[in-house]
Amino acid sequence: MTLRLPSQLDVGEPVRSLSTQSDRAGGRARVVGGWVRDAMLGRDSRDIDLELHGIDAVRARNLLGELEGEITRIDEVGRSFPVWLVQFSDGTCADVSLPEDPTARPGDDAALRHRRAAARRDLRINALGFDALSAALFDPFDGCSDLEERALRCVDPQRFGEDPLRALRVARFAAQLTFEPDAELRRVCRAQSLRDVAPERMLAEWQRLLVAPDPAYGLEVLAETGVRANFPELEALDGVPQDPRWHPEGCVWTHTVMGVREAARLRVGDPRAEWMETANSERNLWLMWAALCHDFGKPATTSTEVDAIRSHGHDVVGEGLARDWLGRLRAASRTQVAIAALVRWHLAPALLVRQNSTDRGYRRLARRLGEAGVDAELLWRVARADHFGRTTDDALARDFSDGEVFLERMRSLGVDRLAPQDAVLGRDVLAAGIAPGPEVGRILDRCRDIQDQTGWTDTTRILERALASDP
Repeated sequence: MTLRLPSQLDVGEPVRSLSTQSDRAGGRARVVGGWVRDAMLGRDSRDIDLELHGIDAVRARNLLGELEGEITRIDEVGRSFPVWLVQFSDGTCADVSLPEDPTARPGDDAALRHRRAAARRDLRINALGFDALSAALFDPFDGCSDLEERALRCVDPQRFGEDPLRALRVARFAAQLTFEPDAELRRVCRAQSLRDVAPERMLAEWQRLLVAPDPAYGLEVLAETGVRANFPELEALDGVPQDPRWHPEGCVWTHTVMGVREAARLRVGDPRAEWMETANSERNLWLMWAALCHDFGKPATTSTEVDAIRSHGHDVVGEGLARDWLGRLRAASRTQVAIAALVRWHLAPALLVRQNSTDRGYRRLARRLGEAGVDAELLWRVARADHFGRTTDDALARDFSDGEVFLERMRSLGVDRLAPQDAVLGRDVLAAGIAPGPEVGRILDRCRDIQDQTGWTDTTRILERALASDP
C-alpha cells in the first residue's frame, strides 16, 4: 500500500490558525489519532483530535477564546483532564485536549512529548501525530508500517486494558479498515471484560461497526478475539444447527455474519461515508441492527426432529430478545421498537407470497410495521439480506422472487413506504350517534378491518358497512 506523504496532508485553515496561535503562546499543537491515520491512507475524515503541548488549561482556554473569528462554538467537557469540543467557522469540528503527561518538562522536544502522549493510545496506527505548521509526521511506534501491512497492533499490551472498550473498538477498526489484528492484539483483547463498560459507550462502537464498509469482517474479528462472549445473545448463536436444506452454510452464527454482509450491500449511500450523518442514516442503521438480531430466537426454539431441524416461533422469541439487548445498550426507544418489529416480521415477505395472502394481509402487515416506525420497503431489505445470507442454490443465483413479488404487491397497494391511514376516526363514530365507551373502539376495529379488506377510503361507506355488521 502506498501512503500519502506528510507534505500532502491538509488539516484546513482553521486548524493551522489555531496551531499558529498555540505556537505564539509558547506551545505546540499536534493533530493526532484517526485523522492522521485516515489522511495517510487517502481517506476523508471529519474527526480531528488536536493536542496542545506545553500549554496549561488556563492558557488553553484563553487561547481558544481569542479565536472568535475562527471558532463558532466551544463546549468544555471533562474534569480532571478538560477537553474542548470546538466547531470552526468552516464547519470543521475538533476535540482539543491537553496531553496527560505528568513527566513532561519544559525543555522536552516535540518528538519526546508526542511519544509520551502517544504511549497511552490503543493501536500503533492511532499513535501517529502531525504538525500542521512544519508538516512533520510523528510515528514513535511504527504505525506507518502497520498501515502499509494493513495490520492492527497495540501500542502497549500492558496498558491496553486500561480501557476494556478497546477490545470492541478493535473489531470496529477491522470493519472500517479491513485490517487484521495480529496474534498479540487478539490475545490482549481476549483478556478483556466489558462488564463494567458504560452501555452508551458500547452502543456507540456497535453503531460505528455496523455502518462500516465491512461489518461482517468486524463480527468475525469479534468472534476470533473472544470479545463476542461479552454479548450473550450473539455468543448463543454459535454452533446452533440449521436444516441443511435451507441453510447449507452452517450454524446460525455463520448465517448471521453472511446476512450482515448482505445487508451492507443493501444500504443506501456511499459505503465510505459516515452514514450516521446522512439522510438515510437511521434506515441504514436499522437495517444493520435487524440483520444482526433477526435470528436471536433460534437458540431457544431450535429442535432436531427425525426429518428436519426446526425453529418454530424464533421470530416471536427473537423480537423480545432483540428489544432486551438494545435496551441494555441504552439504544433509543424508537430504535428498540423498530428493530423488534423487523425481527418479528422478517419471515413475512416470503410467507405472505407463498400463502397467497389477500390484500388485507398485506395492508395489516403494513399497519403493524407503521406502528413501529418502519415500513415494508425496509422489511424487504431485511428479508433479502436473510435470504441471500446463505448458500442455497437460489441464494447463490441471487434469486429472491418471493421478495420481489412481496415488494411489488406492497407498492401496488401504496403501502410500501406508508402504512394505511385510518379513514374512520373516533369522532366519526361519535357523530354517527354511538355513545362514548368500549363500543366505539370495537366499531373502529371493524372499520379498520373493512378498510384493509376492501381498500376503501370513503369514511361514510366504511362506517355504514361496520354499523350494518354490528351484532
